Amino acid sequence: MNTTRIMRQNVKKLKTGQKIFLLLAIIIPWLAFAIFDYFQLPQTVKAEKKINVYIPAGAGLSQIADSLLVKGLIRNKKMFNWIVTSLGYEKKLRAGVFAVPYGLNTYQVVRFLITAREERFKITFLEGWKLSDYARQVERQAHIPATLFDSLAHDTAFIRSLGIRAISLEGYLLPDTYFLEYHIGAKKLIRQLANRTLKLFAEDSVKKAMINIGLNRHQVLTLASIVEGEALLDEERPVIASLYLNRLKKNMKLQADPTIQYIRKGPPGRLLFKDLEIESPYNTYKYYGLPPGPINNPGIKSILAVLFPSQTNYLYMVAVGDGSHAFTTNLKDHLRAKARFDRVRREWKRKQRNKTKT
Repeated sequence: MNTTRIMRQNVKKLKTGQKIFLLLAIIIPWLAFAIFDYFQLPQTVKAEKKINVYIPAGAGLSQIADSLLVKGLIRNKKMFNWIVTSLGYEKKLRAGVFAVPYGLNTYQVVRFLITAREERFKITFLEGWKLSDYARQVERQAHIPATLFDSLAHDTAFIRSLGIRAISLEGYLLPDTYFLEYHIGAKKLIRQLANRTLKLFAEDSVKKAMINIGLNRHQVLTLASIVEGEALLDEERPVIASLYLNRLKKNMKLQADPTIQYIRKGPPGRLLFKDLEIESPYNTYKYYGLPPGPINNPGIKSILAVLFPSQTNYLYMVAVGDGSHAFTTNLKDHLRAKARFDRVRREWKRKQRNKTKT
């Protein structure tokens, strides 16, 4: 009886000893690595200094460790690998660019990589830019080939996947300053830009405004692009939008100069009578109604100007040379305003010629 009790006590002691041994087997290496890692810190720690590290999509643990080692952010590749695997962080390491503070120990580097937000870059698209302008900007700043961007912007299957019914994305990429992830793909970039426009048109106030003016989303963007091409002064945008809406209601040709600039060859310049005869569905001097689609990517101010136009009876306008326009309600007054501006312009040219002679 006593022998059996003694054997049981010995077994319990053995199990307890095994548990302690296993616990020490885990703790001691951790302590050793922690101490070793602590003394691996750079001699001069600069908390404000950050080093960008690029982790490609699909990069393995060894490749990530090599990148950190080359940048001087870790001193021991095996330790990095051991910490990641022992904590089960292999699948938590994400692709992207991360600004890692210089001076962290290896464990802190690991924690930073799985919790930090990916670095972003700033890219700006200006109001009135065409898709070709967007493509060049994307190639310069996002390192996405302009040809790839342009191809996707005219890919009707891809465009449909965005929830857009159009032959191209002209007009659907809202001009603004965006902060995007480094190494963003072309499709993701385009999707983010297009979503800004779609989100705007999903607002109840915008839906109600479209009903009030009798235009759908595509038509609003088309007219807004014309307003964008015409207006230089923000305060005139709702007035110009009102003028074009009035002409549409009266079934008058829009006769919008920006549509001719869109179809004529060469850089923007003063229109000639022959330009007004260019055969194109975008020629609003030849055809009634709106052109088939936007002629540029209008900014938010031009879009809102169309959605919430001024209440006017204007049907005509003429540029007066300082960026503003003279608006009139009938052809007779319009011709007078045009003649007055033509005289001013001729006088200005005469003075310029006299200056060059002297």
